[in-house]
Amino acid sequence: MDFIQILSIIVPSALLFAAPLIFTALGGAFSERSGVVNIGLEGLMVIGAFTSIVFNLTFSDQLGSSVKWFALLAAMIVACIFALLHAVASISFRADQVVSGVAINLLAVGLTLFLVKLIYGKGQTDMIQNAFRKVDIPVLSDIPVIGKIFFANTYYTSFFAIIVAFIVWFIIFKTPFGLRLRSVGEHPMAADTMGINVTKMRYIGVMISGALAGIGGGVYAESISSDFGHATINGQGFMALAALIFGKWNPLGAMGAALFFGFAQSLSIVGKSLPLLENIPSVYLLIAPYVLTILALAGFIGRADAPKALGTPYVKGKR
Repeated sequence: MDFIQILSIIVPSALLFAAPLIFTALGGAFSERSGVVNIGLEGLMVIGAFTSIVFNLTFSDQLGSSVKWFALLAAMIVACIFALLHAVASISFRADQVVSGVAINLLAVGLTLFLVKLIYGKGQTDMIQNAFRKVDIPVLSDIPVIGKIFFANTYYTSFFAIIVAFIVWFIIFKTPFGLRLRSVGEHPMAADTMGINVTKMRYIGVMISGALAGIGGGVYAESISSDFGHATINGQGFMALAALIFGKWNPLGAMGAALFFGFAQSLSIVGKSLPLLENIPSVYLLIAPYVLTILALAGFIGRADAPKALGTPYVKGKR
């Protein structure tokens, strides 16, 4: 097996596992840039995964092969609404944002498993038939060398996630909306003085985070697991949060970190087929993504400065 063949196996797999992390980390960027800690990304991914699979199974006959895209839209909407619970608790009632996020995670898992048991009479759903499959990107896959590595046997969702990352970067750093969002996360009192509705901007940030995390959960469920159960989303949300911190709350930095974590996850799947890794015990490859997550959260790559008002409730008129 030559080097090009190895890359043609690793790269598409890494992009596949990175896509859900990218979407979820981008969602976290909106919430945390507005000043609201969102530990609940894991739970929002769970809601997205559950919604996408149930929608796919329910409407597969009516919508055919396009059902997977509509399922992502449904996941986005439901997770966005679910994120309102975190917004109300942490913004309106000024509850501890970490506790609220943990509650979202616990509620999401309990609620979805209860609904799965209620709807399907068992602990997990059926397998979906209309999932995202490997494709060769037209024209691009014909490019010599590069086409075989990046654009053959890959997934549309991977490139969709990368495109969205650049769009989010532009929105946050190059638009008036992004400036207002960042201002309420850095100095909410100054933003309020300038006429910016801090509460409204934070609600919008949290709801967008829910929408993108829902898409992330849907992408994971419809491209990797193909069903939903208690272990479908198993630490992916926390890994996305680590990618956000690793990337210093910058959408493009978060995308790069998510690609790195996606690469680590892919090794646990394709490692046995690679000459350099075939003799490494599989348990080491399985724990590698989580070890890297811990190292990132511990600041292994250097101190990351969070938005100044992150985690601080804002009361109008009070310092």
